[in-house]
Amino acid sequence: MSSAPNPAAHDRVLALARRVLEIEAEAVHALADQLGPEFVKAVDLILASSGRVIVSGVGKSGHIGRKFAATLASTGTPAYFVHAAEAAHGDLGMITANDVLIALSYSGSGEELLKIVPLVKRQGARLIAITGNPESPLAREADVHLNGAVKEEACPLNLAPTASTTASLALSDALAVALLDARGFGADDFARSHPGGALGRRLLTHVSDVMRSGSAVPKVTEDALLADALMEMTRAGMGMTAIVDADQRIVGIYTDGDLRRSLASGCNFSTARVADVMSRGPRTIHPEALAVEAAEMMETRRISQLLVADSAGRLIGALNHHDLMLAKVI
Repeated sequence: MSSAPNPAAHDRVLALARRVLEIEAEAVHALADQLGPEFVKAVDLILASSGRVIVSGVGKSGHIGRKFAATLASTGTPAYFVHAAEAAHGDLGMITANDVLIALSYSGSGEELLKIVPLVKRQGARLIAITGNPESPLAREADVHLNGAVKEEACPLNLAPTASTTASLALSDALAVALLDARGFGADDFARSHPGGALGRRLLTHVSDVMRSGSAVPKVTEDALLADALMEMTRAGMGMTAIVDADQRIVGIYTDGDLRRSLASGCNFSTARVADVMSRGPRTIHPEALAVEAAEMMETRRISQLLVADSAGRLIGALNHHDLMLAKVI
C-alpha cells in the first residue's frame, strides 16, 4: 500500500535541493576572485610544453580529471588521463620529460599522487596542482598551484565532495577554454575533432553537400507560361520553381505563396506569363557556404526554399527545409 503524500517532506526535499544549488553556485562564483597570476602561469606552462598534458587524480577528483582530459583533447590541447594508482604500477612510463602533469586532489595530500610526484619531477616533467589547500604537500611540490578551495560542501554533513568537485570542474573548464583561445582554436578545428556527431555535421556540411542539382532543380525560362511553371513545380515537388534567363542566370522565383496570391487576384493561368507574377531578386546562397548558413537564412527570411547560385548568378542547385532535416543540419 502506498503512503499518503507528505507535503512537509516534499518541502524539505525542495529546500535542500535549492540549498545545494546555491552553495555550488556560490563556490564557482568565488573562484573568479581567486584567479590570478598563477592561472596565467599555468596557461603559459602548458603552451610552452612540447609534450602532452597528463591529468591524474583518484576518487571523485579522478572522475573530474577524466572529463578535464577529454575537454582538453577536444579543444586543441593533446591530453589523456592516468589514474594515480595505475601510474605507480607501470603507467608512469607514459609520462615524458616534455609533458605537463596536472594533479587534482582537494586535500592535496592523497598518498597515491604524492607517491608519483617525485618520480614525475625527476623525469623533468612540470607539475600543475589543483587543490583546495595551498599549504598541502602537493601544492608545495607543484610548479604552479591553482586554488580550488570552497567555503563549504553542499552535503549537509559537509563531508561528501560536492561543491569542491563542482569548483574543480569549473576551474578545469576555465583552463581548457583559456588554452583554446590562446591557441586560436576555431569552429573548423572543433568540427574536425567531432566529425561523427551533430556538431561535426553542423560545422562541416556545406550547401553543395545537401542541395538538389541537375534535373531535380525546378526551373523555367522567363518567357514561360504560368501553367508551365505550375507543371514544373508539381514535377519537382519543392513547392517552387526558379525562373532563369537564356544564360541560366536567376531572375526570379515562383513559390506556393505566389500561387496563392495569383489565385486571389483571379489570374488567368492559361495565358499569364510567369515573369509577370514571379517574385524578383530572390535570396540565393553560394554552394560553398555552410549548410547552417542556409538554415539561418531561411529562418531569418521566413522562407522554405533557397536557390543556389554561382558567382555569376547562374542557377546550380536548390534546397529546402526538408533537405536540411534529412542531412541532420536542423
